[in-house]
Amino acid sequence: MAIGSASWSFTEEDFGAITRTLQRFLTETNARCALLVDRSGQLVATVGEPPNFDPTAFATLTAADFSANDQLAKLIGESDFNSLFHQGEKESMYLADVARRVILVALFDNRTTLGLVRLKIKDTVLELTKLFHDVFTRGKSATQQPGLLAGADDEIDKLFG
Repeated sequence: MAIGSASWSFTEEDFGAITRTLQRFLTETNARCALLVDRSGQLVATVGEPPNFDPTAFATLTAADFSANDQLAKLIGESDFNSLFHQGEKESMYLADVARRVILVALFDNRTTLGLVRLKIKDTVLELTKLFHDVFTRGKSATQQPGLLAGADDEIDKLFG
């Protein structure tokens, strides 16, 4: 089950590392733009040329596309597809799963090749997976530690019970 961005957050340092990783990918491939979308359809980050479309609608459709393709994979006996490619006459996009919660979308045109994008996206996905794994585990351990108000519900129940 995919968990949306509402269940995790990242620091400015995390965002900087994610942005640097995406920028390096764009430099190495000459792709136009890289977007990160969580599986619930929320736009997480955009690096490169600003897209000529509504990024919010794009993020929603990207998540739906990936989800539909996961179901198609199951129908043919695969657990999932970890990447998708859509080729247009002038523009193409490559989508890759990151840590089972985020989708990396690379938008590119004839300034680069699919082969180069596929080659470089593998390392980028590995790097982003590590970054997001750290974010997810940090968020999980923070919610499991007792905080300042731990036990407050019990004390309130004692007062009014």
